[in-house]
Amino acid sequence: MSMNNSPNVFLDPNANRFQVNIINESHDNNGTSQEDVGSDPPHYEETSFTDEAHNRLRLSYRPGKRELYDNFLQNGEKTEASLHPYDTHTKMYYLQTFGHNTVDPVPKIDYYRNTGSVSGNKLNRPSLLDIHEQLAKNIAVSTGSVERLANGESTAGDETAVSKEEENKSGFVKFGWVKGVLVRCMLNIWGVMLFIRLSWIVGQAGIGLGIIVIGLSVVVTTLTGISMSAICTNGVVRGGGAYYLISRSLGPEFGGSIGLIFAFANAVAVAMYVVGFAETVVELLKESDTLMVDESNDIRIIGTITVVCLLGISVAGMEWEAKAQVILLIVLLIAIANFFIGTVIPTNNEKKARGFFNYQASIFAENFGPDFRSGEGFFSVFAIFFPAATGILAGANISGDLKDPQGAIPKGTMLAILITTIAYIGVAICAASCVVRDATGNINDTVVPGMSCNGSSACSLGYDFSRCASQPCDYGLMNNFQVMSMVSGFGPLITAGIFSATLSSALASLVSAPKVFQALCKDNVYKGLHFFAKGYGKNNEPIRGYVLTFVIAMAFILIAELNTIAPIISNFFLASYALINFSCFHASYAKSPGWRPAFRYYNMWVSLFGALLCCGVMFVINWWAALITYAIELFLYIYVTYKKPEVNWGSSTQALCYINALDSALALTTVEDHVKNFRPQCIALTGAPMVRPALLDITHAFTKNNGLCICCEVYMGPRKLCVKEMNSSMAKKQAWLTKNKRKAFYAAVAADSFRDGVKSLLQASGLGRMKPNTLVIGFKKDWRNATATQVENYVGVIHDAFDFELGMIIVRISQGFDISQVLQVQEELEKLEQERLALEATIKENDFEEGKSGICGFFRKANTLNISKHETKKESTINTMQSMHVGEFNQKLLEASTQFKKKQGKGTIDIWWLFDDGGLTILIPYILTIRKKWKNCKLRIFTGGKVNRIEEEKLVMASLLSKFRIKFADINIICDINIKPNKESWKFFEEMIEPYRLHESCKDITTAEKLKRETPWKITDTELEAFKEKSYRQVRLNELLQEHSRAANLIVLSLPVARKGVVSDYLYMAWLEILSKNLPPVLMVRGNHKNVLTFYS
Repeated sequence: MSMNNSPNVFLDPNANRFQVNIINESHDNNGTSQEDVGSDPPHYEETSFTDEAHNRLRLSYRPGKRELYDNFLQNGEKTEASLHPYDTHTKMYYLQTFGHNTVDPVPKIDYYRNTGSVSGNKLNRPSLLDIHEQLAKNIAVSTGSVERLANGESTAGDETAVSKEEENKSGFVKFGWVKGVLVRCMLNIWGVMLFIRLSWIVGQAGIGLGIIVIGLSVVVTTLTGISMSAICTNGVVRGGGAYYLISRSLGPEFGGSIGLIFAFANAVAVAMYVVGFAETVVELLKESDTLMVDESNDIRIIGTITVVCLLGISVAGMEWEAKAQVILLIVLLIAIANFFIGTVIPTNNEKKARGFFNYQASIFAENFGPDFRSGEGFFSVFAIFFPAATGILAGANISGDLKDPQGAIPKGTMLAILITTIAYIGVAICAASCVVRDATGNINDTVVPGMSCNGSSACSLGYDFSRCASQPCDYGLMNNFQVMSMVSGFGPLITAGIFSATLSSALASLVSAPKVFQALCKDNVYKGLHFFAKGYGKNNEPIRGYVLTFVIAMAFILIAELNTIAPIISNFFLASYALINFSCFHASYAKSPGWRPAFRYYNMWVSLFGALLCCGVMFVINWWAALITYAIELFLYIYVTYKKPEVNWGSSTQALCYINALDSALALTTVEDHVKNFRPQCIALTGAPMVRPALLDITHAFTKNNGLCICCEVYMGPRKLCVKEMNSSMAKKQAWLTKNKRKAFYAAVAADSFRDGVKSLLQASGLGRMKPNTLVIGFKKDWRNATATQVENYVGVIHDAFDFELGMIIVRISQGFDISQVLQVQEELEKLEQERLALEATIKENDFEEGKSGICGFFRKANTLNISKHETKKESTINTMQSMHVGEFNQKLLEASTQFKKKQGKGTIDIWWLFDDGGLTILIPYILTIRKKWKNCKLRIFTGGKVNRIEEEKLVMASLLSKFRIKFADINIICDINIKPNKESWKFFEEMIEPYRLHESCKDITTAEKLKRETPWKITDTELEAFKEKSYRQVRLNELLQEHSRAANLIVLSLPVARKGVVSDYLYMAWLEILSKNLPPVLMVRGNHKNVLTFYS
């Protein structure tokens, strides 16, 4: 592929961007490329992709343009003043891709962006239909427009590029990995602990165990850093830090719970660090005797002033905050260097009396082992030190302000852990190698000649500190928290380091808390907190979050009970570390193809170990604080789970849910069906589930938490339109089921006829053992007005169900199931209501602006009056339409559609178990009675029998039901099923079937044969006579049902079966009509004649 039409191919308006040439693999810009310049006009050469390996399709570069191309290929960005060579994202234009005019685009990052992406505009690639279907005439573009595109003239793509360029010019302030992550993490990890507690820790634990304490803390943070690096490099990271990482990995339930307590912990940490700073300042004031009020109130005053100053820096913007952090880091580094320099400066007598002797092997040896005192032990010392190692999330917490979070967070965090660990270990070893554990501070406590030292290093160095064993001393590693100031070359620099450590940590927390909180609020996980999602300025600063953090920090500074809350805050941070580790483990364990972190140095089991280690450390630090943390997290988790926020982040929880479901489905295939485990698994032909809610409700009543329910719809008509409509509505209808808490699936097919569609569904629905075994269908109430084909399809579906050995349930209610007309009326009324509300809002706005006097106010008033008149007219129109729809709005139909949602009062479910179908006729009503809505209904059993054996038949049925453990209220033996129905009932049946009879016996043979050929669906006299007894039975059964079950809540009835090819469709429909006419809701049930009940254990 070559761009060879001018020395500056990108700027030449006549350049053809899609010229294909075969050139060498070499990148040299030699004579070959020179000869191309200015030679023959651009042309296409036939290219074979099966040539030898050296004849590859490659870009040939212009002299001096190699770097430009390299940059272009590496970054995938548009070069200066040029279009992308494969710019195919404009709307449905033919473009030349690989030398051919095609709508098919080449791979491009913009197709994969999320809607509303801040890093670039999302482009929509042509859909599969656009490429697969025949090209519409109005999409075709003239050659001229193609050439304009090829020449780089203005397109929609150009406008996108311009808008992106403008956004970059006025864009956000973004930080690199050094200033954004490394500096922040180092400042947060190097806390006040480094200067005033590390010497005490190494004095208690000794050098050996002290290094183990530091090492164990670092193991926790390093494992968390590794897990965080893996998560960060698995896709673009937005603002929100730990909350973003956890929520996108484990879902909103975990993310929402940890996000809130993590933001709160950072807000309280501001108070802790500021109080630490204020205490140091008050100590200095106390030494110079210049206290303002008293110690506690001075801490409050100084703390308040400090927080206000820090808030000002934060609100001023991230640039100022970053500059302040760099200054504080420089001060901190100078203070640490000052300590190391002080260890090699020769000591004096005053410092020797305080225990400082420069580097001495004897002191190193003496301090190497532990010397725990005052009830301290390894874990208590570890608990005191561990908070000093935290702070590794300082960079991740401002992930939204980083140029490249994926690269910056792993690199900056891991390097910060390494540098700070070296510093901690170095300070600990140096301090323990120079300073003894106990010293009196008295320069006169020297060794008396002839005195036995008993192995004391201080004694061997000429000082006697033996009285420290019997009485407390003020100096030495164990007693003096200001050891670093004493050892350092210039003491005030250590004080400056303490100031820097506390203020930098406070500033980092003051920035982190609002950023994390803003991300949490933007996701709307807690709807009441959405007020804090708003950002201001070019960096989208969370000003409201800053104010809230300030208020929380001020409250805790004024309360001044930080010693109690400090362990809880440490545990909050540890809980977030544990979940970050668990997120990495969970994502790996779920084996989702979307888990592809660029950071490879992680292991799922190491991450799990890190999570467990964090949980263990929580209990080591403070067991009651750990329990409080878990309790709060569990409460928030349950709350978010209950609220079910409408977000979908493709979490590993979803991936694992899929894996578990797949494994369970596969495991189920190895389990053979057993009658004890039978459960109705239903295909319900509801169409769109919202159109026939009653049919779905009754099906759902016996499948919820018990069996499979699939709501099915058949699209009929032109295939292209059907498929398009079906694809566009699938998600919407499944969402309706979820929203209405219906535990069912939605499935749809496009077919030439209703019967063909249902046949496909019956054969293909389900998965493994989770396959439908029962078809539920509504009774076709309009069968007498339907076409012969429609009736044939309906009855054919019943035959197909039996052919596939499925059970069959036909449901009939008096008002019918279809409420599509009601839904249309409701939709119209909702639109009118929206218009009315919009009109009211307009009037209110005009009324609000009508405050000015004079001629303008007069005209405004007149305008308002006109709008009011319009509103009155509009309202009258609405009222007219509402009254017009009163007749059409079938209230009874609406009530009937919700009858199975309501709790059924005391009553009966009458079961007419006339034929043994395997037990489905008795199982369905039993399942209903164990549901909350039907539990007040008793089962009454009706079955056929002989007049002279009524009591025996009752005992037999009672015995059978008791063996099946099915409770019943009554058993009725019906002895007169087979007698003829009364004349009125039979006359009604005959009148009903009259339009569908052939009456061939009244016609000559030729005419009769002709009619049979023309209308094969009609009921012949022969057929009617052959099935006269069966017809009598259906009519008689309706009379008995009217007599015994008219007041029942529900009737469950054995469904009559019509033999295929023998009983005509209209005769069968007449049987179903007369059998279930003028009755309460009826379920006509027929099992597949395989046992679904057993009396064996």
